[in-house]
Amino acid sequence: MIKFILSLMLLLLFIITTNAQNSVKGIVVENSSQKPLVNASVSLKYTNISTKTLPNGVFTIDNLTKGSYLLEIKINGFETQSFPIEVANTNVDLGTIYLYKDRIEDQDLSIITITDDELNDDASAADNISGLLQATKDVFLRSAAFEFSSSFFRIKGLDSGNGKVLINGIEMNKIYDGRAQWSNWGGLNDVLRNQEFSNGLAPSNYTFGGVLGSTNISTRASQQRPGTRISYSSSNRSYVHRIMAAYSTGILKGDWAVTLSASRRAGLEGFNEGTTYNAYSLFASVEKKINENHSLNFTSFFTPNRRGKSSPNTQEVFDLKGIAYNDYWGYLNGRKTNSRIKEVKEPVLMLNHYWDLSENTTLQTNVSYQFGKIGNSRLDFNGGANPSPTYYQYLPSFQLRNDDLAGAYKLRENFQDDGQLDWNRIFDANITNANAGLDNAYVLYEDRSDDQQLTLNTIFNSDITNNITLTGKLEYRRLRSNSFAEVIDLLGGNGYLDINPFADTEKQKQNDILNPNRVVGEGDAFRYNYNLNSDKANAFVQAQFKYKKVDFYTAFSVSNTTHQREGLYQNGRFENNSLGKSKKLDFTNFGAKAGATYKITGRHLIDANVAFVTNAPTIRNSFANSRENNFVVDNLASEKVFSSDVSYIVRSPIITSRLTGYYTNVKDATEISFYFADGIGGDNTAFVQEILSGINRQHIGLELGIEAQVTPTIKLKGAAAIGQHAYSNNPDLYLTSDVANNGGFDADFRSKDYVSNLKNYKLASGPQNAYSVGFEYRDPDYWWIGATTNFFSNIYADVAPLTRSSNFFEDADGLPFTDYDPALARQLLQQEKFDDYMVVNLIGGKSWKVSDYYISLFATVNNLLNEEYKSGGFEQGRNANFRQLRDDKALDTPVFGNKYWYGRGTTYFLNLNISF
Repeated sequence: MIKFILSLMLLLLFIITTNAQNSVKGIVVENSSQKPLVNASVSLKYTNISTKTLPNGVFTIDNLTKGSYLLEIKINGFETQSFPIEVANTNVDLGTIYLYKDRIEDQDLSIITITDDELNDDASAADNISGLLQATKDVFLRSAAFEFSSSFFRIKGLDSGNGKVLINGIEMNKIYDGRAQWSNWGGLNDVLRNQEFSNGLAPSNYTFGGVLGSTNISTRASQQRPGTRISYSSSNRSYVHRIMAAYSTGILKGDWAVTLSASRRAGLEGFNEGTTYNAYSLFASVEKKINENHSLNFTSFFTPNRRGKSSPNTQEVFDLKGIAYNDYWGYLNGRKTNSRIKEVKEPVLMLNHYWDLSENTTLQTNVSYQFGKIGNSRLDFNGGANPSPTYYQYLPSFQLRNDDLAGAYKLRENFQDDGQLDWNRIFDANITNANAGLDNAYVLYEDRSDDQQLTLNTIFNSDITNNITLTGKLEYRRLRSNSFAEVIDLLGGNGYLDINPFADTEKQKQNDILNPNRVVGEGDAFRYNYNLNSDKANAFVQAQFKYKKVDFYTAFSVSNTTHQREGLYQNGRFENNSLGKSKKLDFTNFGAKAGATYKITGRHLIDANVAFVTNAPTIRNSFANSRENNFVVDNLASEKVFSSDVSYIVRSPIITSRLTGYYTNVKDATEISFYFADGIGGDNTAFVQEILSGINRQHIGLELGIEAQVTPTIKLKGAAAIGQHAYSNNPDLYLTSDVANNGGFDADFRSKDYVSNLKNYKLASGPQNAYSVGFEYRDPDYWWIGATTNFFSNIYADVAPLTRSSNFFEDADGLPFTDYDPALARQLLQQEKFDDYMVVNLIGGKSWKVSDYYISLFATVNNLLNEEYKSGGFEQGRNANFRQLRDDKALDTPVFGNKYWYGRGTTYFLNLNISF
């Protein structure tokens, strides 16, 4: 009996030891100071198992089964350490693990400065690449951020609103237009380095995301690198000088942590003339660790900034004045003064609660409040001549059209000798009127949007097992926005009459019937005044599964969105539909996505994703002319997006690459444009709002990124994007106007319905094909240099939808023009394709360690060969019918030719920083 019991005990002991759950532990310290590193991420790759180091640098991972693992340790600012471990029948003690500071910080894309140049009303297109992608290590996307962004390249040809930007789990994309306002946190690079990027449809622990992916920026004070960092930058792109400082305490006694940052960016002008830049940035983050499971973090930042805009111009203007020309400025008291200034003042306050419900489950609850103003200044002139130096009647082409060679020569000489805004003439006109007891001829005002945006959400993450992670989120967002025009400067006059002088009757001239013939002064609202209210509630749930050969996920989202306009003025042109509240628009939307990664081997993977999402129309695209009336866009519908991609990924010690094929189809999109048109309904003229609805777009293409570490010091790299992005249907179109006294509109100032034949026209989404080849050399003595050559092709001008409708060939009686020539029409309506071009970029740097100080120098030169190229452009809608366009294009220099943006010539960026 005793032998039987002993045998049974030995058998049980054998079973227990062979199936034991073992642990791995170690201590992570900084190599030079030997100080422990807190909150370093310690994970077992290809599993869901991870932990963080404690304040003493210690980490422990328990309950591991026998097997081979790859342990990865990383923390911002230090080189990532990875090494294999074998877990057998005993615990593994790795002892002290030293991490080395990452002295060469060129891989931090946040130091790249890409300005928010306006490109076809998509001011965030360029910013999206430098911002959304700065946290990624993907080979292709890093090339897109470094090399392609200055050419306004768009990932997959998609608008920046398809990428989500979050700070501490709070979405920062504007409710108004769906895009992130990057200037809200500009100049805070050093405290925004802790980022997690999810590429494309890949799962995120914070949001359902968009087709272009998502970035979550963490500002937790306890996770910032302790120490001080001071930097100075010089550039000739947008600003000229930047000085920036950041200080982080790390975790103090009492479990407090504080991070502070401030910066200043300034320049009288960047590459484009008269583009003044003036920006300040302030940041504070304070965290209190209440106990082992609870922590509170308060973050606030305020980045007031003003920048002068640059104008798109016709080829005639560029030929006379060069690619740096900007018609928005003129000399005032001996100083370049820009009339088009964008000013952003929108402070953000955030409170975040982090709750570790258990070792594997967290709940993060967040509240954010953003308020302030965005203003865009410009001149108004209801009593004077158009002050723009590029107004068509002031250019040589206008006189050439009339066969006046002498007049054209005089205009050419005047424009080349000066060609800038004449502030003195504007002041003289106003002073003359004031002395005669008359109202201003001119006024400087700004289009204002004063927003208040509140966000509340809670995010749940749980590692249910070592292989399964569950994520959920509930969120409510609320926007209350007041939009109006405000007088900035009377420019020497006494007051400005608030009317529309082009309307028919005295009543219709009034911008507010309740205050007729009102004379406004500085600080007064005028022209328009209304509120936009929007509320959005959404939820998403996501499950991720990770196994040895395959990882997969699925996610679902649902949301409800409401929009409403409230007019504060009773507009004389829309007496019965401008004052008070519009009907409330209500949209319920959903999204579903799934994907999988199959690991052929540890170095070869296949990744596939698919999604179907519906998006409520933005409030910007919901009202036909929100400045003046409550009319809702006809047949307004939610946008439907289907997207899929398949990738082949290689991760070997020498070669890292990704080849992706993608397909995205967008249906029922809406666009609203504003312009002055000749030839509406025959031969009528009006300033119109063009509403294009039911738009379908197709995006298809390939992405390739590859890097080869051919020697320990030399890396070769290449990237390619080959896309076809085009309209895939013929959307509906109609026009509205507030002044249509020449006919072509009904009593509600609405045109008849049209169909715009846009199918197969290319989207103006920057270069649809882009290629990059280059190298990097990294010397063991901490200096490095790199160069890339980049090729761009298939760049198209944005087409005018109205000229692709029946308005183009119909006379006032609805019949085709008697002289209409279909063959000539096809030639006239051919989309302009820009010339291909090549850009060479250089990059380099050096770092030193002097005592306890780290010093690094970083420099880039973009467009080394000073290549001139068109980065974007659009057809003017002025020539709205066949006769107008035919006669204009018959001229050697069209009066209303396409307008363009040119890329910058040779530019540089230099950065010197010291950290300790």
